[in-house]
Amino acid sequence: MAVTVYSEEKKDDECRLKPVELPFREKFSKFLHDPEENTYFGRTIVSWAKIGLFYLIFYGCLAALVAICMWVFFQTLDPRIPKWQLDESLIGTNPGLGFRPMPVEAAVGSTLIWYKGTKVENYQYWKDSLEKFLKVYKQPGLNPGRGQNIYNCDYDQLPQRGQVCNVDVNSWAPCHVENEFGYHKSSPCIFLKLNKIYGWRPEFYNDTNNLDERMPKALKQYIKTVPSKELNTIWVSCEGENPADKENIGPVQYYPRQGFPGYFFPYENSEGYLSPLVAVQFTRPIPGILINIECKAWAKNIHHDRHDRLGSVHFELMID
Repeated sequence: MAVTVYSEEKKDDECRLKPVELPFREKFSKFLHDPEENTYFGRTIVSWAKIGLFYLIFYGCLAALVAICMWVFFQTLDPRIPKWQLDESLIGTNPGLGFRPMPVEAAVGSTLIWYKGTKVENYQYWKDSLEKFLKVYKQPGLNPGRGQNIYNCDYDQLPQRGQVCNVDVNSWAPCHVENEFGYHKSSPCIFLKLNKIYGWRPEFYNDTNNLDERMPKALKQYIKTVPSKELNTIWVSCEGENPADKENIGPVQYYPRQGFPGYFFPYENSEGYLSPLVAVQFTRPIPGILINIECKAWAKNIHHDRHDRLGSVHFELMID
């Protein structure tokens, strides 16, 4: 009689049952909610509650830690006083000069002031740019705090701490909007401003016998004519960069004076503060020629570097 012998491996294979393949819809529905296991998305309600509580505590602690760090950080800052000043700051202690009007934004990096003829449409852009720039000086309400602590300063009436000095651009004839800033007569006005550095104090040339030898001769002569109390001024000079430019630039006039009054400094970010300005009018530049112009600010602690634009500004002027 024949006896059939089954191996253990064969018995195991016969015991294994092939799982029932469910349709996708039923499989997805079971994933969403399995009534047999009482799970939702593969987990029970208790499991989901534990995970939710863990992440709630984790992210809550993380948010609290960030909030505490930010609070501590802001306690070290003052909204008006920079933490790093003068030599410790990235700006340093050597201010630069800026000029207005600037060329169109599309001309990135351009410093050319160029217009043709004396018709208003030819110089409209430059006139409008200056008018827009000076608007905040003429309408105190456009600058927060301006008008509340404004002060009519002069060399005899210095501002108190927190007060700001008025910049009366309306009286700077002929460099005002009613005179088209001189553009209609091919005698354009360019406005200069000194870059603001918090806490910086200029060192003035109070001794007229000890002026910088690099100063233009005309500026030295001008300084020697001003009253002694007005020597506390950051002086300004504008010249042609090259010999040909110096011949073509023509006479230059400055309004209201040839420099920035010392009572505007130091800059302390007082509410309503506006930078002092100097209007430079080129009365008879030679037409049809590109003129390279360099303007410099003069104080003992202002150093000039043409490459880094320290203490000076360069632009070109061309009137067709």
